[in-house]
Amino acid sequence: MPYAKNGDINIYYEIHGQGEPLVLVHHGTGSTKMWEHLLPGFADRYKVILYDRIGFGRSDKTDFRNYYKSEQYTANSVRELSALLEYLDIESKVYILGQCEGGVIVFHFAAQNPDIVKAVAVSSTMCCSNAGTFRPSRPPQASDRKGIPSFQNTSKEYRDTLIRWQGEAYAPELFTLFVEGGGAYSAGPKPFDLRDTLKNIQCPALVLYPDRSYLFDVEQAVLMYHSLPEGELAVIPRCGHSVWLTQPEEYQRIVLSFFKRHR
Repeated sequence: MPYAKNGDINIYYEIHGQGEPLVLVHHGTGSTKMWEHLLPGFADRYKVILYDRIGFGRSDKTDFRNYYKSEQYTANSVRELSALLEYLDIESKVYILGQCEGGVIVFHFAAQNPDIVKAVAVSSTMCCSNAGTFRPSRPPQASDRKGIPSFQNTSKEYRDTLIRWQGEAYAPELFTLFVEGGGAYSAGPKPFDLRDTLKNIQCPALVLYPDRSYLFDVEQAVLMYHSLPEGELAVIPRCGHSVWLTQPEEYQRIVLSFFKRHR
């Protein structure tokens, strides 16, 4: 299996297709496996680079509890993406696509690396924690009788998916970390707010949003769009949070059309 190095840490990655580089950044419980159904469409047009972020999938877990809850989690995740691209010796400008928490990493990376990013797209990403509805870490059917999220009380479909992405032994542990809070959205003492970062993004940026996310109201997308100097907004109707999974054809059509217009 191919691994890149971030210091002493192994980062699992895959490359599919040829052409301009397109990097896929998964969400807060995801892995490279979540993109499998979209790979043919993306790899037909781009050199697709996907990777398991540290602590997920087949990448090293390190001391992931402390890493995940650190105030430096987002900064470390951006450095991780930089290390991957440097390891792969990517010389041309890249397109980047991020889902939910992955979108936070994408936006921070784009703001810090304007010379190497051609365009970015994010889906179901939160803009700020004090605007619209934010229901942190509550996947459907995840509450036990005390109201505390429990892996065993999630739907069988959700459990099976997380086990396939993370492995049977690790999936419950990762889920617990997720619902306890941490990562790019909730690590650190300050309320989450992306708007200052968004104002510094110089490349075209697409905000793709479902209208019926169980986590975030669509007002989050509008705030994001208004904060981006070169922002575009697309809302998919009658669609839940996992837009890349429930509406894959429309999701991919919108993303590919956006990137094509900004070649």
